[in-house]
Amino acid sequence: MVVAGEPKLAHKFALVNGVRLHYVEAGEGPLVVFLHGFPQYWYAWRRQVAALASAGFRAVAVDMRGYNLSDKPEGVASYRMEALVGDVVALARHLGAEHVTLVGHDWGGSVAWAAAMAHPALVERLVVINAPHPAALARELETKNWRQMWRLAYVGLFQIPRLPEAALRAGGFTAIRRVFREEPVRPDAFSDEEIESYVAALREPGALTAAINYYRAAVRGRKSLAPQRIEQPTLIIWGDRDAHLGVELTEGLDDWLSRYRIVHLPDVSHWVLEEAPDHVTKLILEALQGRAAQRAAHG
Repeated sequence: MVVAGEPKLAHKFALVNGVRLHYVEAGEGPLVVFLHGFPQYWYAWRRQVAALASAGFRAVAVDMRGYNLSDKPEGVASYRMEALVGDVVALARHLGAEHVTLVGHDWGGSVAWAAAMAHPALVERLVVINAPHPAALARELETKNWRQMWRLAYVGLFQIPRLPEAALRAGGFTAIRRVFREEPVRPDAFSDEEIESYVAALREPGALTAAINYYRAAVRGRKSLAPQRIEQPTLIIWGDRDAHLGVELTEGLDDWLSRYRIVHLPDVSHWVLEEAPDHVTKLILEALQGRAAQRAAHG
């Protein structure tokens, strides 16, 4: 249902970096690209896309490669970080942008971090939600933070061929449904309709293996992109009751970020977009409108 006054979301496709990506777009103005995480797709950002379009931005939410209606190339190597970053950069250029703000949650946040490091002239601002800076994650793993390592134990299980796919498909994707119903602090964070939409996207041929291949590629190619200092303004939004990523991952970032702000949401889980959608939208708009005002002041 389209509500009167809401911007219309246009569904489009772009052939970039060797893959066909599906995305939704609304609004005109500075480009903001939204990147989702596992196991979602562009739909997770629908509220923010509408709000930013209404506020004078060109808002684009992507189905990242392997998800929903985007291409699902075979092989683990197709999901290495270099390829994921290449998709984002190529899409921004396809859209004719000289600069882009990246907003990412979970895996989308990891890609946003990497893109900002590799392409600082293109990525002018970051908003990252419950996705650790790669240097912080490496620090916790190298110093054997056993609690954090236990929280990420599922990543090791995802390395096994075929078994994770079978486990997640069992019972009609019971495990996926359980994640959406049991992990949020607020038990009604996801509606039945939302859950079924995410399950339906994972039923697309090749989608589940592609989603798991993100984790397989990360482990096998974890040293392929070394962390670099990020000079761009960065907003980190963190749900402190994340079941898989500890709050300590937001600490000790001064050596890696020049200009950053962290907003902690103490009673929110990993699923920040569903548990605090209005707060997230407000924080993003504050960050972006501040940048717009700064640009106007300098001509």
